Amino acid sequence: MTLSFNQLNTKKTRQALRASMPRAEVLLWSKLKGRKLLGCKFRRQYNIESYTVDFYSAELKLAIELDGESHYVAGKQASDARRDATIRSYGIRILRFLNSDVYENLEGVWEAIARAARERMQELGPDVARGRRSKRAEKPQK
Repeated sequence: MTLSFNQLNTKKTRQALRASMPRAEVLLWSKLKGRKLLGCKFRRQYNIESYTVDFYSAELKLAIELDGESHYVAGKQASDARRDATIRSYGIRILRFLNSDVYENLEGVWEAIARAARERMQELGPDVARGRRSKRAEKPQK
């Protein structure tokens, strides 16, 4: 299977999505950017085949999706299931949260993501888990 991540022909679409992120995505991005989660790098609006995920960590093979009202339109759940199956076929774990979860319980969403990140680090092993984490993140806690 040919890997198909962030194809050049989708660059303008990804840029437009980043420029018009919903408020929930902006809030969560402020917590993920700059390797703030266990020293892991996340990207926003990342393409996997023809699908764009809201946030993605390549070193963790972890995608995060925030679902707004558009995900509850008739037929959308079936297309989300197909989309998730394609993304999972690359060994990527997907976490889904409602926008309302981010607004009402950002700390709980953050804890769930951190828990999943730790699990992925254990699953993928020490070499992958360490990835390109910053020195700051590798220092032991006092």
